[in-house]
Amino acid sequence: MSATLTTLEQVVTLAMQLSPLDKIRLIEQIAPKIEQELVMTQVKPRRSLLGLCADLGSAPSAEEIDEVRREMWKNFPREDIA
Repeated sequence: MSATLTTLEQVVTLAMQLSPLDKIRLIEQIAPKIEQELVMTQVKPRRSLLGLCADLGSAPSAEEIDEVRREMWKNFPREDIA
């Protein structure tokens, strides 16, 4: 990693020695290439959570949830636990 930093520092040092006009030309040459790289590496949009669950069918109704809840809790508290 230090070699990369050294190389970056060397490039910056050399760029700072350029005339203002040459600095602008350098930016004009590098900027489109950076933009092109960024476009190629953009993250694909993620699917919505609704889309992730679409293949599961419809959700249970409130009545179905209440029925299952009653069934689960009908033996609570149990006598054998105490």
